[in-house]
Formats: sequence, C-alpha cells, structure tokens
Amino acid sequence: MNLNSLTAVSPIDGRYRKNTEKLDEYFSEFALIKYRFKVEAEYFIALIELLPQLAHLKDHKLIHELRRKVESFSLADAERVKEIEKVKNHDVKSVEEFMRELLHEYPKEREFLHFALTSFDTDGVARPLMLLDAYNNVMLPTFNQFHRCLYDLSMQWKDISMLGRTHGQPASPTTLGKELYVFYDRLNRQEKHFHGIHTAKLGGATGNFNAHKVAYPTIEWMGFADRFVVNFDLIRSQVTTQIEPYDNTAAFCHAWMRINTILIDLCRDIWMYIMLEQLKQTPKAGEVGSSTMPHKVNPIDFENAEGNLGLANAIFAHFADKLPISRLQRDLSDSTVIRNMGVPLAHTLIALNAIIKGFGKISPNIEKINADLDNNWAVISEAIQTILRREGYPSSYDVLKELTRTGEKITKERLHVFIETLEISDEIKLELKKITPWNYTGIPF
Repeated sequence: MNLNSLTAVSPIDGRYRKNTEKLDEYFSEFALIKYRFKVEAEYFIALIELLPQLAHLKDHKLIHELRRKVESFSLADAERVKEIEKVKNHDVKSVEEFMRELLHEYPKEREFLHFALTSFDTDGVARPLMLLDAYNNVMLPTFNQFHRCLYDLSMQWKDISMLGRTHGQPASPTTLGKELYVFYDRLNRQEKHFHGIHTAKLGGATGNFNAHKVAYPTIEWMGFADRFVVNFDLIRSQVTTQIEPYDNTAAFCHAWMRINTILIDLCRDIWMYIMLEQLKQTPKAGEVGSSTMPHKVNPIDFENAEGNLGLANAIFAHFADKLPISRLQRDLSDSTVIRNMGVPLAHTLIALNAIIKGFGKISPNIEKINADLDNNWAVISEAIQTILRREGYPSSYDVLKELTRTGEKITKERLHVFIETLEISDEIKLELKKITPWNYTGIPF
C-alpha cells in the first residue's frame, strides 16, 4: 500500500496528521538531512573566514550560493543524499559527499568540507537546532495558545463560587476560576525550564579537537567552536566524549514530562467536574456521544489528551533514562532512539490541541454549582469555629464537630438556630450569619 493518512502505522501520521504535520519540518528524515546540510555548509563558511587556504573565498559568490541552497534544499536533494547513502552506508558522510558534488568546481577547496569533524559534530549541532526550532516554531505557539485559553477561562469564571472537595468530600468553597488558575500558574512556572537548555557538541572524534589542533596548532579552536555554535542560538558543551552528553536533552524531556503531568491532572479534574455536572458540554451539531445512547456527550477531548500525554511521557522517560548513558566514547544505541524525538512531541501536540478543542465545549452549570453549595452549608463550619476561636470561645472545634457529625443535614436555618444558642454577642452572631457557602471563598488569587 502507498503511505497516506489511512495506511500509516502510527496515528501520528494517520488519524492525527492534521495536528502533527508541522513537525515534519523538524523531525522527518528529510528534515534531518536538511539540518545536517545546513550545519556542514555553515561550518565550511566559518572555515573560509578562519583558514588561509580558503581566504580567497571571502566575499565570494560561493558563500551566497551555499546559503541559498540551504534555504531551497528540496526533497530531490534529500533523495540524492539517500542514493549516495546506499553506496556509502553512512548517513552523515553521504551529506558530505552531496556537498562535494555541489562544489565540483572547487576541487581543492572542497577538501575542507567536514574538516576535522566526526559525524556527531554534525549531528551534535543539527539535532539540538532541530529541537530548538521545533520548540520555538511549533510547540511553544501551541502551548501558548492553550495557556491563553486556560487563563481566559480562569478570568471569566473567577467569581463563580463552587463547592471545594478534598478527598472527594465537600470542603471549603472555592471559585471555578481559581481552580483553573492553579494549573495556569503551575504551567507558567514549568515553561521557564526550557530556557537555556539547548546544548551542542563540536570537538572532533573524542571531543579533544585532536585533528583540529594537529593541523593548525596556533588556532584557538575552542573559541572558534563556541562562536560557531552560538550563531545557532545554542550553547556548546565544553568537555565531552565523541558525543554531546545529552544531559540537557534529558532536561528537555523532563521539562515536558512535568508539563504533561500537570496537563493530565487538569484533564482529570475537568473530567470530574463534568461527571459531577458542575461543568456542562455543548456538543457540535452532528456529533454523536455514544453509538447506542443518544443522550450522551462524552468528555472525549480530555480523555484523548490524557491518553496522548501518557504516551508522550513514557517515551520522554525512556529518552531521559537512555540518552545520557553511552559506552565509553560512544555507541550507536543513542542514534536509533533519538530519531524518534518527534514522536513524544507529536503526542504532546495532539493533546494540547485536544484540550483547546475541549475548552471550547465546556461552560459552568450554574444551577448545579449553586445546588451543591446550597446542599452543603456544613462547609462554613470551618468559618464559624475559626471566628469563635478568635473570640476565645472554649472548645470551638469540638462544638462544631458535634453539630456537623450527627448525620442530620446541615441547612442554613439549622446553622442560624445553632448560632443563636452560642454565648457570644449579638454583633458576633450577626457576623456569623452573614457567612454563606457563596461568600466564604477567601482570597482565590
């Protein structure tokens, strides 16, 4: 079968293709070849500025032509690289050979392509650059869209008093907006952990600049490598083996795992609010909630998101555990793993879009929210006993405990009768009677 959205093995490239296709530019085989080509081209241009043998190419049209080729790098170009790989059986070396074909008019100069590098020097810059670009251009905009939606809902619903629940039991009232803002605030803090963690490796076969140093002993190669990497908005890992140690790649994975765990928490809370009928869903015209029960409107967007977030975190966890471990200078077990970096990001992207979609369907069920508050006047017993403590009333906690644990329903009327039996001033009694489940919400945020 030909590959399309119906024949793809992974739902990332099939069912959810419309959510994930933007990641093609950063994590496909084509993207990897293109980014490798970009790094190799820029490295050659940097050498033109550095080495006497290439000094005659400064301000030469070749520099412009190489950068133009980077921008116009096509699927046909990538296919040519793959043809070379069939013979070379080395993916990075095939990119170098492709470049040698492009520079066929410069037989001496092209000997400096991939000069003194190992293949991981190319990948050690290309892969974190792919990750950084995907984060900035795809993941962050979608996350920000979701984050704004979450903030907007928390602001819209900030004054809607609702019953709080601890251990699943009725507890001190809160507001619907505040409960959502908790997640907004948690995510806002976690997103900051992505900054400054994209590191690259450039240092030769075992990280020591051996070949660089032996060929040009007077050049300050570490400074050159630092400047080269900084031009890609990356940070160079200073002391490495043949490979970048991946510690910051693991940090990137862990940062997403924390965010995704918070998102799972959010999805489950929204699911519970819908189950408790505190939130209601407005289905789109034509949508079906159940194949047999016409009345149902299932919270499928939040369930879909929860499932995809779990998948994402499982893969992120493997990356974080696996990638920083390498046998001695290097083994290739990292290579086959990191080729899948787009997979957990794709599942995260699917989840974010699902939550955004779900947000568009939910609204407060004010009637049910108010009914819950009206049926649980006992939750203001905390307020009453706290004021009694302030007034020095003896054993105030036990007095309220005795009232509220009799098994009889606590109503507004019963509470007010109880307040009248207390040996306190009329002023304090009036203060206590003004407390309701609707206004006992503290300082939400």
